[in-house]
Amino acid sequence: MKNLGILLSGRGSNLEAIARNIEAGRIPGRIAVVISNREDAPGLALARDLGLEVRYLPSKGKQREAYDREVVDVLRQCRVDVVCLAGFMRVLSPYFVRAFPGRILNIHPALLPSFPGLEAQRQAWEYGVKFTGCTVHLVDEGVDTGPIICQAVVPVFDEDTVETLSERILKEEHRIYSEAIRLLLEDRVHIQGRRVLRKDAPALSLGRPGEGEREAGSGFDPHSP
Repeated sequence: MKNLGILLSGRGSNLEAIARNIEAGRIPGRIAVVISNREDAPGLALARDLGLEVRYLPSKGKQREAYDREVVDVLRQCRVDVVCLAGFMRVLSPYFVRAFPGRILNIHPALLPSFPGLEAQRQAWEYGVKFTGCTVHLVDEGVDTGPIICQAVVPVFDEDTVETLSERILKEEHRIYSEAIRLLLEDRVHIQGRRVLRKDAPALSLGRPGEGEREAGSGFDPHSP
């Protein structure tokens, strides 16, 4: 069974969805450790309540790569295969990305490449788009620039606020993040240039660190019995 490392800075709603889907047998892996750079992150308390291994690694005042080396050391100690960024409010250094090549996932609350960076929901709402959504992508050395594994589309209604739109997007995040993790753990994604294609036969080995599917909302339902 492959090991997941979850990195978060906030409330941990995606962590909760991932843990629920693991328990239900929809994700063939286990959460080996949850790491946060914020001691007061609600997601850390949630992880403790779920009985998970948690680590608080403060980042304030630390140089980016020096901090990332601390995090990578913990991930390696916990024998993590795939790293999942779940509201981790830091840009990873090249050192971190190269430590887990093709094995870091991020969830972004917009349809990349539109509206990268912070407050993507507000960016989309203020721009006036009629549709937005969320994206799960592999992390590279840029900001929200990695190959896309899954996307889900969400309508923007005239009466929406940033808050109501964000909640609608979050529901889709919970669904497609678990789908993307499952595909990666099952070796069912194959990268061709920037394109991430689904395939039935294994193409990418999930070996230890150091050695993305076209999707616009799949039939995978994390809430189904």
